[in-house]
Amino acid sequence: MSERTESDVVSCPRALTAPLPLTEHPVAVYLSGLSVGSRPAMRQALDTIARLLTDNSCDALTLDWAALRYKHTAAVRAALIEKYAPATANKMLCALRRVLKEALRLELIDAKDFARAVDIQNVKVSKELQGRALTEKEIADLMQVCFDDPTPAGFRDAALIAILRGSGLRRAEVVSLNLSDFNPNSGALKVWGAKGGKDRTVYLPDGAIPVVEDWLDVRGGAAGSLLCHINKAGYIVLRRLTPQAVLFILQKRGEQALVADFSAHDFRRTFISELLDSGADISTVQRLAGHASPELTARYDRRGEQTKRRAVQALSIPGSRKRR
Repeated sequence: MSERTESDVVSCPRALTAPLPLTEHPVAVYLSGLSVGSRPAMRQALDTIARLLTDNSCDALTLDWAALRYKHTAAVRAALIEKYAPATANKMLCALRRVLKEALRLELIDAKDFARAVDIQNVKVSKELQGRALTEKEIADLMQVCFDDPTPAGFRDAALIAILRGSGLRRAEVVSLNLSDFNPNSGALKVWGAKGGKDRTVYLPDGAIPVVEDWLDVRGGAAGSLLCHINKAGYIVLRRLTPQAVLFILQKRGEQALVADFSAHDFRRTFISELLDSGADISTVQRLAGHASPELTARYDRRGEQTKRRAVQALSIPGSRKRR
């Protein structure tokens, strides 16, 4: 049997015959309700689904989403299972359901057709925890290679790692920070329009504040992005970094420090695990991480068996057996 390709997906009945106003387009309405940082990824997911359904002839804004039925959404699910990891496939299916829900609200699709179309199960996700926590030595090695670099990039990258390590921010949140969002007196960082559209304040540990201040001495006090671009000549350009640029920076510093197999999100996992290990209550950690629920925060816990063993040592077993 030949291998199944994306073009084998059941074709969509039609594309839009005429463009819809953005205020009436289910994709545009859905995306407008997301945080700025989440929109590009969800738009890309919806473009992918639209191409799957139309053999690359439509994107998210030209596909007639109201024409989708269960046979189409089920075929999309099957195609996503073959091409993507379960967590990614589920995120894309979530976007699909949300767009169809907006189509229902806009009275573009019948309630019965909507109910059938969204009646698709999520892909089963492995129970094994993803990612890891970074060790103290690994973090120290990453910081040291930045400290050893006397160029503006060394100062910026040290500040980036200090913020990731000390605040647990997501990549998109870090690059969205402006100079005005940082308070050097308290170490506060104001995060605007984070995941879920929520604002929050996080705090850097005292050791991270001078690292960020050293970078600001090099950067200067002009308004704009806290962490910004440095061109090939080594000059600072007040242009915002992208989440992808953060990935490249960490890969470069990881190679220099001989720290392998880590991601920006592993700093977040480390942040949450260490706060829980220090005795911080999960509700406080949840607010710092910007999670919707304590259950989601608990999924980031990468503390090992030794932590669990140490936790029970505080329990006492009263009484004693009389020895003969």
